[in-house]
Amino acid sequence: MIITEAGDTQRVLEWGLQGTRMEKEELKIVNRGLEDEMEVSGYRLCHWKLALVGMGVVCTGGFLLLLLYWMPEWSVKGTCTPTTVREAEILLLRSTDEFKRWFRAKVRAMLASGKSPFHSLDPQTSSTVANGHTQHSPPHDPLRKCVENQPVQIRYFSLHSTKYYWNDMIQNFEVLKGLEDLEVTCSSIHAHHSRGLTPDQQNHRRLFFGVNEIEVKVPSIFKLLIKEVLNPFYIFQLFSIILWSADEYYYYASAIVLMSVISIATSLYTIRKQYIMLHDMVASHSVVRVSICRANNEVEEALSTDLVPGDILVIPANGTIMPCDAVLVSGTCIVNESMLTGESVPVTKTNLPNPGEEEKGVEGAGVYGIEEHKRHTLFCGTQVIQTRFYTGELVKALVVRTGFSTAKGQLVRSILYPKPTDFKLYHDAYLFLLCLVGVAGIGFLYTIVLSILNQVPARTIIIESLDIITITVPPALPAAMTVGIVYAQRRLKRAGIFCISPQRINICGQLNLVCFDKTGTLTEDGLDLWGVQRVENSSFLLPEENVCREALVKSQFVSCMATCHSLTKLERVLSGDPLDLKMFEATGWILEEPTEEETSLHNRIMPTVVRPPRQLLPETVVSSTQDIELVELSSSHDIGIVRQFPFSSALQRMSVVTRLLGEKRMDAYLKGAPEVVVSLCKKETVPENFSEVLEDYTKQGFRVIALAHRRLESKLTWHKVQNISRDQIETRMDFLGLIIMQNKLKTETPGVLEDLRRANIRTVMVTGDNMLTAVSVARDCGMIPPQDKVIIANAVPPKDGRPARIDWHYADNPATQADKGAHFEVVDIGLEEGDPEDSQILPHTYHFAMSGRSFAVITEHFQDLVQKLALHGTVFARMSPDQKTQLVEVLQSVDYFVGMCGDGANDCGALKRAHGGISLSELEASVASPFTSRTPNISCVPSLIREGRAALITSFCVFKFMALYSIIQYISVTLLYSIFSNLGDFQFLFIDVAIILVIVFTMSLNQAWKDLVAQRPPVSLISGPLLFSVLTQILLCLGFQVLSFLWVQSQGWYEKWTPVSDACNMTRSNISAGHNSTDHGDHSEKNIKNYENTTLFYISCFQYLIVAIVFSKGKPFRQPSYKNWPFLLSAFGLYFFLLLILLYPIPAIDNALEIVCVPYHWRITLLIIVIVNAAVSVLMESGIDRWGSRWLRWLCCQRNKTPTARYMHLAQELQRDPDWPPKPRTSTEARGPQS
Repeated sequence: MIITEAGDTQRVLEWGLQGTRMEKEELKIVNRGLEDEMEVSGYRLCHWKLALVGMGVVCTGGFLLLLLYWMPEWSVKGTCTPTTVREAEILLLRSTDEFKRWFRAKVRAMLASGKSPFHSLDPQTSSTVANGHTQHSPPHDPLRKCVENQPVQIRYFSLHSTKYYWNDMIQNFEVLKGLEDLEVTCSSIHAHHSRGLTPDQQNHRRLFFGVNEIEVKVPSIFKLLIKEVLNPFYIFQLFSIILWSADEYYYYASAIVLMSVISIATSLYTIRKQYIMLHDMVASHSVVRVSICRANNEVEEALSTDLVPGDILVIPANGTIMPCDAVLVSGTCIVNESMLTGESVPVTKTNLPNPGEEEKGVEGAGVYGIEEHKRHTLFCGTQVIQTRFYTGELVKALVVRTGFSTAKGQLVRSILYPKPTDFKLYHDAYLFLLCLVGVAGIGFLYTIVLSILNQVPARTIIIESLDIITITVPPALPAAMTVGIVYAQRRLKRAGIFCISPQRINICGQLNLVCFDKTGTLTEDGLDLWGVQRVENSSFLLPEENVCREALVKSQFVSCMATCHSLTKLERVLSGDPLDLKMFEATGWILEEPTEEETSLHNRIMPTVVRPPRQLLPETVVSSTQDIELVELSSSHDIGIVRQFPFSSALQRMSVVTRLLGEKRMDAYLKGAPEVVVSLCKKETVPENFSEVLEDYTKQGFRVIALAHRRLESKLTWHKVQNISRDQIETRMDFLGLIIMQNKLKTETPGVLEDLRRANIRTVMVTGDNMLTAVSVARDCGMIPPQDKVIIANAVPPKDGRPARIDWHYADNPATQADKGAHFEVVDIGLEEGDPEDSQILPHTYHFAMSGRSFAVITEHFQDLVQKLALHGTVFARMSPDQKTQLVEVLQSVDYFVGMCGDGANDCGALKRAHGGISLSELEASVASPFTSRTPNISCVPSLIREGRAALITSFCVFKFMALYSIIQYISVTLLYSIFSNLGDFQFLFIDVAIILVIVFTMSLNQAWKDLVAQRPPVSLISGPLLFSVLTQILLCLGFQVLSFLWVQSQGWYEKWTPVSDACNMTRSNISAGHNSTDHGDHSEKNIKNYENTTLFYISCFQYLIVAIVFSKGKPFRQPSYKNWPFLLSAFGLYFFLLLILLYPIPAIDNALEIVCVPYHWRITLLIIVIVNAAVSVLMESGIDRWGSRWLRWLCCQRNKTPTARYMHLAQELQRDPDWPPKPRTSTEARGPQS
């Protein structure tokens, strides 16, 4: 008994400790390792906190509620208490990326018959487990039946169109993607998942996966209005309007209300239009009627919204738009995947291999994955053009993913919930605003102290002290800074470049490195067949231009060219990959595909048949005793394509299994990258000089394809071939020879690359093509100058206990290995123009080149070399789509601003990841790219960078102008507060609308400079020269305003202004006294009319125009201001008006602006002050532009500027490193043990 009690006590203590640990371990990670990885904390609503917050909301007039709306973290922590994630009612999520964004989610619950969507609904006999097999239980177990019929509570939350469900096994929330969650093997898909679902199973799964629809809800105008109005910018506007109305500035407040309404209406129209466009794009084919196979083998019609993972979808013979992601389990489909890949080339999708579960090492034995088996997977949004099917059977596909989990759903989600733009300009803008808030705080305290000392009424103190804040922090600043971007976006649209992420235009102004895809981007899309070089008896024959001749018609080489492709006929026209088309057309053969009627007559898929034209076949003499039909049959050379293993960019090859008419044995043909094909061939069939011949062609820039053949064993039947692994076919091949294709440069390519080189913008080639071909193209287009060296980094993974190593070869004497993995080319390090270290770092005469395989080895085993190689790497060949994205990230890690230009086919990831991604494809896949160009060449790249630079400089100019505007007005009001005066209603209105608004919207119209220059625009607002410029202009404005303020008070005619004062004409004082006495009550309270007010109004108005002209920079990034005629007209018009009312006063205007009359000689004095102010401002700004950096370095005793970017530091380190670059024919081994 004692032992039992002790044991119980120990267990209680353990449970208590576990509970404590659970409380501490409340932080969970969801989407671990993915882009949208987030930390999750659990909270429970706290009633007393809610009550306190409610009281705070009432006491602050609702402002606290707004604050909690803007800050989800404060909202949750202020109203809830922490708890475990398992028991949470409210979840607080924070992204783990550099933006650290907060999200709030409410945990909901639903009742389901099982905790998993794949839970069996048949409790009588079995329960399904993850691998698709079943566990049997007694058929009549009433207790089990009762337990399994009890509904289970499932906890979940929704965020960004994704549902996260609680999983007891991992004690965390997880996303249910689809059938892949089961980790099913290919064989089990056929064995256990190809019969379809019952209606009950479908309804159960729909509880978890939801309706199969990518729903883009178009928010109502009311919802958008509320969301827009609750923006801090508009709340501050509202606060300012209330304040100005309380201070009786009704006209000014009304004008701001009108402008805010126009701004809100424009914003609502733009946002709603974008939502409608995206909704229409998605909804056009998101709901279709489909045929579903049920578990009882019946086919029923349904809407695509009813589909769930596990359903069997029947693909109609006339094609359809895929409403989900599904894997083919029977039949073959021809699909247009332009929505995903950006290429409108039809792709052949074959059914998933179906070997028996007992067969090991075959294709179907592995776990199914969408990426690994994409050649068998039909993706949502893609168009099925044709199907081929069995007799008595339908073309069926198993639904794998639905809704937002599909490939198209992920694409739409990336558009609906984009990552914020990370650009230093915006961070600096907020810091600058904080500085202005600090200045406003000083004015706020000054006003309060001054007013209290002079016993000003409390109401006046509150209004005036708050008014100084609205003056110092201009409410229109955020809108003003976006004007330049809007104008740039319009200019880009006129140039055929479309933008879905306008904030990235500014970032494009900082691009100093651009990655280019090769085929279709730098070179033409099409390939021309230059010739072939066949192999006989393990030796190369002489190159041949023409293979369409009788002597070669029955050769294995020509048969391989005629059969090893993925071409298909669409509306009787051959369609497919351009390379395949050129290769097939060169043979002169004919391709025939079975019709639907022919297919229905056979119990297997009818093969595609290719045959040579009759004129190429040798003539056959027919004797009278022979059957003509039999003779024709024996003399024909028809080849049927029995099985196709489609091209894989990862494997860099494709193959087919064929059968010659009349033959029993089958043949396998293979084509692909030469180094890959040779590795799969018997060594004795490969010529000894293979590497030299290949290198010779690739150095000339040709694209080389290798061919191989194998006679298959007679035991291989049609059925076995349909389920055999490609690895069993693609081995022990006989090498046939090479096909040499010519890929011409686009005419615009060399000129554009030269422009980028002159602008000190580094260029890099990232391609899936052969290394030597890529290096040759890089030299031809000028990316690698002729005199520069190319260093090949050929990395070898660890093997047999030996560590990974990199073999360094110089392109002049490359290694003659079968694996020509890398070539190298010269890279220009783009440094800031004018930096003192430029002259020491820029002259580089070597470039690195490497293959995707080498790149993978280096990133895994040589982390210390990754950035060094990236600094000088110019050619990256045989790169997969993921590796392209990875390379962009590496370049960004050394502080490059990276652009990416590609045709959209395999570049979507890199286009999204780059600071500025430009797709040359107008197809639907390009929606993921920030920029899309109608012009199918790289001339769009300099245009985008020029417009980005112009927009960036415009943002700087506008920001500086708005900062000076607020400070100038702040100085004027602060000086006037000292005599208990202020600017008048119409004075504020004239300054803010007639001057500031007009100038901001016209000074942003300067177009981009016509040429790209080596100098780069500044990237930061918090930089020495820029701050120096702003500070000097502030001091000048302050000095001239204080001078004018004190000087007017020292004039002999000066007196404290009263309504009877008349400094212009003292003899008319009696007349004016009678007139002004009626206005005494209107003006005495606010004390607007006085000599100080008039003087400062004139001076400040001219100062606004002076700083506008001084800050409106032109060359080298924008066209000069004199070419911006709206700005020119506005500035001259305002100068003319101000000079008119200064020198020739108009009573009506003076009365409206509440300007008092001053002597003419004082007006001339003011004009002289303005001229001197303008001259000094222009001279100071010109001096800062020219010598500002040097002055600052001299003042700070800093002779040599330390580079800020990491790639600059690295370049300086490498320049001092005597062992870099590596010497030719040397190797570098990885440090430490290799696994």
